[in-house]
Amino acid sequence: METTATTSKNTGTKPETAPKVLLNFDRKQYDDQTLIKLYTELLKPRMIEEKMLILLRQGKVSKWFSGIGQEAISVGATLALQYDEYIFPMHRNLGVFTGRGMDLAQLMAQWQGKKQGFTKGRDRSFHFGSNPHRIVGMISHLGPQLALADGVALSTLLSPPLGGGGLGGGLVTLAFTGDGATSEGDFHEAVNVAAVWNLPVIFVVENNGYGLSTPSNEQFKCKTFVDKCIGYGIEGVQIDGNNILEVYDTISHIANDLRKNPRPFLVDAVTFRMRGHEEASGTKYVPQELFDLWGQKDPIANYENWLLKIGVLTAEKVADIRNQIKQEIELAVKDGFARPEPVASTEEETADMYAPHHQVVISPQSGAKTEKRFINAISDALYQSMEKYPNLVLMGQDIAEYGGAFKVTDGFVEKFGKARVRNTPLCESAIVGIGMGLSIKGQKAMVEMQFADFVTCGFNQIINNLAKSHYRWGQNADVVVRMPTGAGSAAGPFHSQSNEAWFTHTTGLIVVYPSNPTDAKGLLNAAIENPNPVMYFEHKLLYRSIAELVADDYYTTPIGKANLVAEGNDLSIITYGMGVHWAKQIMAELPEIKADILDLRTLLPWDKEAVAKTVAKTGKVLVCHEDCLTGGLAGEIAAWIGEHCFENLDAPVLREGSLDTAVPFAPELEANFLPKQRIKEKIQKLATY
Repeated sequence: METTATTSKNTGTKPETAPKVLLNFDRKQYDDQTLIKLYTELLKPRMIEEKMLILLRQGKVSKWFSGIGQEAISVGATLALQYDEYIFPMHRNLGVFTGRGMDLAQLMAQWQGKKQGFTKGRDRSFHFGSNPHRIVGMISHLGPQLALADGVALSTLLSPPLGGGGLGGGLVTLAFTGDGATSEGDFHEAVNVAAVWNLPVIFVVENNGYGLSTPSNEQFKCKTFVDKCIGYGIEGVQIDGNNILEVYDTISHIANDLRKNPRPFLVDAVTFRMRGHEEASGTKYVPQELFDLWGQKDPIANYENWLLKIGVLTAEKVADIRNQIKQEIELAVKDGFARPEPVASTEEETADMYAPHHQVVISPQSGAKTEKRFINAISDALYQSMEKYPNLVLMGQDIAEYGGAFKVTDGFVEKFGKARVRNTPLCESAIVGIGMGLSIKGQKAMVEMQFADFVTCGFNQIINNLAKSHYRWGQNADVVVRMPTGAGSAAGPFHSQSNEAWFTHTTGLIVVYPSNPTDAKGLLNAAIENPNPVMYFEHKLLYRSIAELVADDYYTTPIGKANLVAEGNDLSIITYGMGVHWAKQIMAELPEIKADILDLRTLLPWDKEAVAKTVAKTGKVLVCHEDCLTGGLAGEIAAWIGEHCFENLDAPVLREGSLDTAVPFAPELEANFLPKQRIKEKIQKLATY
């Protein structure tokens, strides 16, 4: 067969056309073993699904997303790749999991929510990954896995020992998406970055005509997804997704080409979903004539008939293959149902939110110190971490030659090169996802948000991929997201927000917020060492306004430990970030009052022991922060003190924060928004209680 995989020509079938004739393929290019292997792997997911549908009707499994009629895409693509090449499947790609030789009994345990499944009963169906099988499963949000595929592909280019090849050769990555999911911004961001960075990713669109019940003509205007390739500057091809040999042949040719000449490629695989989006949704919205037409294009029946016609299979051989698969399925079902239901352990559930990490505090070696501003300390930490970790990659808008919006990475390109200090397109979601993809391959990533406000565009990746991956399938997310934050510079509502509380609510993340240059350097180094996702907040107003002697050597400051920056017996002020400086300034104005000032430094997990200690000492507590008052971290800490330290209190626990409004632009309005004056009033009130 002559492949069209290196062109943008539309060569595939459309839903209204007749079935393709497999005899168009050159029989000589396939030996019997390959043809039978393709048949066996094509048949297996169909037979598994038929069994699962029976179990579903019996109430023995809770949910099922059927790929019946689409098996040729999963199986053909999987068998066309090398085993070391990562695949990112979706709901209807059972053939990827079986094609990679996953233990069927463990898959059954997964579908039944058993502890022995791949997610220990914590997630369902194919929402999981397995690094040994080079498979990374989806999350329910459909599009984000495409950026993770970019990250794995980037690692392949950057790290030959990890990826098996270097620039100009190596491995490819393949990511599936549905035709409906291409409407999401994550699709655009991932394809665009892959194009700009020449990442060897094959994006396979399973074009089955419907996004749940919404038909294609209500999803997109283009006639074929290959048309989109022009805008991205990449190549693409449309294929008959129900023809196993066309899928296998096309993906094989593309993969071989991309291994030698890395770049992205899009494959529009035309197919049809023969069952509902999931079984409960039904198919009443689909015209019967489409089922009649596509029933003639069944990938298994057509391929089997062709193999019988050319003599590769016999009826006896077909029966034998089916019997072997049936026995394997029955044994796996029996094994799966025999396994015990999971027994909940709060300790284990909590512990598995984070990858294990033994934190070792590293002290400076030489004792040499230099006066450094807050921003210099951050830059110093990044520079030394880049030297310490050759697998660390920095990514962000304008961070390369320009040095970033605040010049934190100024001069880094000259030292570390553009491969590791990477300018990114405007695509926060994709870059966070790429960081996660790098982590899957054992690398470290630092993602700079130009402003903390812009993190909303990458929120899904942080909350649902970074934070939950270790809990769901044991994959750590070794990613630090730097967040220039805070008000006070008359920058208005979109460059001044304090949004740390969004993330302190999300278990699985670590949230760090230093208040001084010494901690800024030590905590950033510690964050990069930690294999878990860290949201690292740095107040923009502190960048160039404060300086102190900071160790020149590499060192770390312990995450999760607060710092008592001032001592007094009258009351306790618990705060962080800019709140520490406000507290110190206010206490200097009130010499008659002596207060403990506890700088939390880490907001998740925050130091309960240090909080309890200062409460027991003074009996009067003010918890304050720059964030808006309602829903801020102060409320959580105040509630914890009331519950756990009530006997030590001599006054109500007070809290203060900014107004519950957006951050205003005019300096006078902004000053009124910020809580500094109200903090002073609360301190005076508390002292005289």
